[in-house]
Amino acid sequence: MRSDKPDFLAWFLPGLEIKRWLFLMFSGTVFLITGIAIILDLHPIHQFMEFIKIVAVKLPTGYTGGFAILVGILIYILGWKRVNNTIINAIDPGAHLLENLYLKRKLNRGPKIITIGGGTGLNTILKGLKHITGNLTAVVTVGDDGGSSGRLREEMGVLPPGDIRNCIAALANEENLVTELFQYRFKNGHGLEGHSFGNLFLTALCAITGDMVSAVKESSKVLAIRGRVLPSTLDDMKLFAELEDGRIVYGESNIPDACGKIKRLGATPDNLKALDDVIYAIEDADIIIMGPGSLYTSVIPNLLISEITKAISVSTAKKIYICNIMTQPGETDNYSVYDHVKAILDHSKHENIIDTVLINDTLPENLANKYKEANSFPVKHDLEKVKELGLKVLIRRLTDENSEGFVRHSAKRITRIIYSWYKASDKHSSDETCEFCEEHDD
Repeated sequence: MRSDKPDFLAWFLPGLEIKRWLFLMFSGTVFLITGIAIILDLHPIHQFMEFIKIVAVKLPTGYTGGFAILVGILIYILGWKRVNNTIINAIDPGAHLLENLYLKRKLNRGPKIITIGGGTGLNTILKGLKHITGNLTAVVTVGDDGGSSGRLREEMGVLPPGDIRNCIAALANEENLVTELFQYRFKNGHGLEGHSFGNLFLTALCAITGDMVSAVKESSKVLAIRGRVLPSTLDDMKLFAELEDGRIVYGESNIPDACGKIKRLGATPDNLKALDDVIYAIEDADIIIMGPGSLYTSVIPNLLISEITKAISVSTAKKIYICNIMTQPGETDNYSVYDHVKAILDHSKHENIIDTVLINDTLPENLANKYKEANSFPVKHDLEKVKELGLKVLIRRLTDENSEGFVRHSAKRITRIIYSWYKASDKHSSDETCEFCEEHDD
């Protein structure tokens, strides 16, 4: 790139690593001249000191002292500005350092939240929660065996990366080009078609680092995510469902297609071991959130790991389940809120898994016909039966406005509701307000 500066000034452009050597040459020249003057008995140092003495005597002390102070202040300010600019550019070019430091400190003081699930429901709430806390952990199911994740799991022997990738992207800056690249899915190409770049990236990192946890940590650094993402287990988890008609259906991707009511969900191997970091996160959590998401293929699979349900059971954190708004064909046909909650409790080997159930109270008046065509209907509210289980019920609007009649969870609404619920139920909480919640309040 050609500079508009005069040619001789181009030597002083930053980054050339020339100025330091020019200064060294200049210093050498000064010492050389001084040495020659001393040999010639010119007493250069004595003459210089006499000059300083004359200046100090002749000029009023107020002038000399003021001049020295002014020069010192100018040099200090210049140095401070250069150091400050260097630090800012090193961290994030164009960033506002004080604003970033304030935001980071604010987020680090937020509640310790752990979300348990998978699929698009988990991704949605992560996009909102990352604005109120930096102490956020997403625990993701690893039972997926379909699509790109299933292919990589079968061919490369890695944990299915799909849900993990989506959570990482949800916690990152959504406008970041790197995030868009992470979510990019190849539309053609032999062997590449159907794969997302993020899945391939995580698979490659897994091979380099040795395991999926390390791969997730490294990819999280690339996207500078708020919080962290953890697989619920490193074991090769495979799901199966026992249907009420006696059939056994193997494979997460096959369960919704079986067209039968699920009696029990199971997984192999029998004694799945939870990731240690997941247990530590649960023990340290202020809030534990389950759902929204596919009941039998996103939420419950994590609870089949006994160590996880035991840790949740003994945790003193506030525990909330966000119930799905619509039934899911093949999984929860004709399910009510009670049926969703009862399924979670039945599959958990320990008690005290849920404190509160969050339920949606508003649906679009022009509910899209595609739901009815797909045999998906609003989840029935049978709140009294839920309360008989000893659980609290929280009814709020969880959806966004849209003209097409689609049901979409609102990350902003859910975040505001959960934060308010937590503050109201936490007797020892401070009086701090949620700036993100206030900003997006209706």
